[in-house]
Amino acid sequence: MKTIVCIERATLGPGINLRAPRFAHRWLDHDRTPAAEIANRLAEADIAVVNKLPIGEDVLARAPRLKLIAVAATGTDNVDLAACRQRGIVVSNIRGYATTTVPEHVFALILGLRRGVVGYANSVRTGAWQRAQQFCYFDFSIADLRGSRLGVVGGGAIGQAVAQIGRAFGMDVVFSTQRGGPDRPHYVPFDAVIETSDVLTLHCPLTPATRGMINRGVLRRMKPTAVLVNTARGGLIVDADLVEAVRGGWIAGAAVDVTAPEPPPADHPLMQLTDHPNFILTPHVAWASVQARQALADQLIDNIDAFAAGAPRNNVAQA
Repeated sequence: MKTIVCIERATLGPGINLRAPRFAHRWLDHDRTPAAEIANRLAEADIAVVNKLPIGEDVLARAPRLKLIAVAATGTDNVDLAACRQRGIVVSNIRGYATTTVPEHVFALILGLRRGVVGYANSVRTGAWQRAQQFCYFDFSIADLRGSRLGVVGGGAIGQAVAQIGRAFGMDVVFSTQRGGPDRPHYVPFDAVIETSDVLTLHCPLTPATRGMINRGVLRRMKPTAVLVNTARGGLIVDADLVEAVRGGWIAGAAVDVTAPEPPPADHPLMQLTDHPNFILTPHVAWASVQARQALADQLIDNIDAFAAGAPRNNVAQA
């Protein structure tokens, strides 16, 4: 009988049916796991179910029975894939579940910024409408999406879905090449995208090449009327540079759903912007519609069942 240890059950949220795998097993649930307890809790595991907690060589060395790490997410930068490969451990991730929920959240953020939703909603609460003495007021800029340029960094399934919605709004959609990378057919060079986009949205993985890709130099070259959206990974942006850009008016605004680390500490640079009318910070929930979370849970168990049947799926640790 295989032992399955889930060390981050709470990250799936409430109202989700996590069905039992089809084979004989013992399932141990932990809503949350302190970093110091990860190795202890996985010591007897044959299968580990994780989300964002770090699984490095130190943990693997103390988990001799471990044969599958089932990641309840698409991103696997928290798992030492090279160490898993050396030990013959399969690492299966979740794919394709968020192609509706993340793009919808992206456009909620884009519309919130471009139409001044946060600024107006907050100002109404402080009595600005009454002070205006007329039926409306114009304290915050409002701009239509039709006719504006949407620059998409990342051409995967989510980036493509964002582009589709952008086209439905009548936006001019362009995909960016990787910063410093070669030209690609139907892609626009990164430098041209950042300099001409009215909305720049990030949908690429966090790698050594993309870490800190949005920095002072990039932000300085964006249009002062442009807005930046990041629902991918917090490490893509140099946070202190973004704070300076928003406060200094280098760009018109920014919306972020991901930070590094998560949750951000109270003194995190982006927390300094939470009262700014042109900044939106949401707590890594772009993926978290009820429908998407259920699809993720179903695929998670499918991955575990496939591994037990001798046909691993979505193995990102494969040589």
